Amino acid sequence: MRIGELAERTGTSTRSLRYYEQHGLLEARRTSNGYREYDEIDLRLVREIRSLLEIGFNLEDTRPFVECLRSGRATGAECPGSIEVLSRKLADLDSCIARLHVARALVERELAQAKDEWES
Repeated sequence: MRIGELAERTGTSTRSLRYYEQHGLLEARRTSNGYREYDEIDLRLVREIRSLLEIGFNLEDTRPFVECLRSGRATGAECPGSIEVLSRKLADLDSCIARLHVARALVERELAQAKDEWES
């Protein structure tokens, strides 16, 4: 399939696909007239990249998942590099959630004090 079809089937732009290619996450084959050509594995790779980006991973974080899929695994999360990235992301999320709980408690306390002063 050509780049336009891959973009349409994955819900992304051709510009994004070229960007993934520049970063070595996607490898287009070239036809004799220079068109980029992709296959079903590329479709899986782009879908994996997009799903990871949508949940907050950065582009470099997707690399182990892409490499895992390229190695023939059923999912991109089955390889040690992917597991390491998932573990790190989970720790980051837990830290962020803890900070949000602290911030929420402070805002809740400020709101309660403001309401008390307003009602006095």
